[in-house]
Amino acid sequence: MKIEPTHAVAESQNIEWKMSWQDEYLKWICGFANAQGGKIYIGKDNSGKTVGLKNAKKLLEDLPNKIRDQLGLMPHINLCHEGSKSYLEIIVESSTVPISLRGSYYWRSGSVKQELKGHALTDFLLKKTGITWDRVIEEKARLEDIDESAIVLFKKDAAKAGRLPDLQDLSAKELMLKLRLLTREGLTRASLVLFGKNPGEFYPNLFVKIGRFGLRDVDLRFQEVCEGNLLQMLRDVMEQLEKKFLIKPVRFEGLQRIEELEYPVSALREMLLNALVHRSYQGSMTQLKVYDDRLSLWNAGILPEQLSIEQLFLTHESIPRNPLIAEVCYKAGYIDSWGRGVEKIVDACKEAGLTVPNFSERSGGFLVELTQKHDLLGNRLGNKLGNKLGNTRDAILQEMRANPRISGNQLALKLAVSTTTVEKHIKQLREEGLIKRIGGTRGHWEVVD
Repeated sequence: MKIEPTHAVAESQNIEWKMSWQDEYLKWICGFANAQGGKIYIGKDNSGKTVGLKNAKKLLEDLPNKIRDQLGLMPHINLCHEGSKSYLEIIVESSTVPISLRGSYYWRSGSVKQELKGHALTDFLLKKTGITWDRVIEEKARLEDIDESAIVLFKKDAAKAGRLPDLQDLSAKELMLKLRLLTREGLTRASLVLFGKNPGEFYPNLFVKIGRFGLRDVDLRFQEVCEGNLLQMLRDVMEQLEKKFLIKPVRFEGLQRIEELEYPVSALREMLLNALVHRSYQGSMTQLKVYDDRLSLWNAGILPEQLSIEQLFLTHESIPRNPLIAEVCYKAGYIDSWGRGVEKIVDACKEAGLTVPNFSERSGGFLVELTQKHDLLGNRLGNKLGNKLGNTRDAILQEMRANPRISGNQLALKLAVSTTTVEKHIKQLREEGLIKRIGGTRGHWEVVD
């Protein structure tokens, strides 16, 4: 077919310019077909200027057969002219089935062609066949692998949420059927992630790893691993954060002493739920890092191709990676079904006086980072003292003001640091004249404003 160009075409995510044909470009056609489709112009340089093809007519005859034989595709190929110069336009439509080239699968991501391998290839193949990872039947699983205590907890939460009434009299099997976690072929992967006794037996990287650091990753102080099904991990991770990894700055409203975590519980819970529900369970474990000045949560799996970081802050559709897991969590009242997770995290941080969280894609996963207030003591110690003290020292001063008779061992336990660390900070605080010891070993602490 001969056509004349009607407007200039710019190279972009869906357009490639090539000066001449090489069989290597079959990979580009494969990548376009597996992604959103696109166009390849043969006879143009890197700036889009037409340089022409001497063998344009022969390529017009040969390429359809070559593409059909190698890829099983029949793209539209047009012979175009610009003045006396000829070039080819190859229009590739998005394929509804996976396309491979000599056993390899390619994908167009941004302006880059890449070969799909490992977990990325598995996800791609499942998606093209209309099946998500969580709906796949786990052939080795039996009803005996389902934890009855997790079923009881779910029934209680679902009844409270009011989204799934009349569950109390259902057996574990009946509930699994109702939730579509059990089919005629067997239990789905989602059933084990949500309610399994030992889902790690099937999926080794299911756990959440929590680390307490100083200001950098090299300063690891201690760590914990939370294992089990999703319901167990949600409870256990929040408990670990509250009891061991985070501090509770003290404030007073009149005579009432109020202790709250340094980060809003609602934001932490929403972050954790998003990570557990939307993560790629074929990737690495979920990683939660608590630093002196920030907290980050990373889960495997980047955003769906239909979403960008910027769109997360706007009204957008909910596009769960694991729709079956997401549906069950919605019915239990754990999550909202309308893609409001980011909005809820941001709102909770703003209400707590924190800066807007940072959201980013990193190392094949999604990262959320909260930044701590710089002055945990606020106006109680003043800006000069607040700038002078580090976070651990701030916490020590707060505890001493709240309980002047607190011991070093009690401080270490409460702040989840070593007694050596506490003793070092106390020595520095005394040398700087910020605290005094009144009455010896049976005495008390006095904080000097």
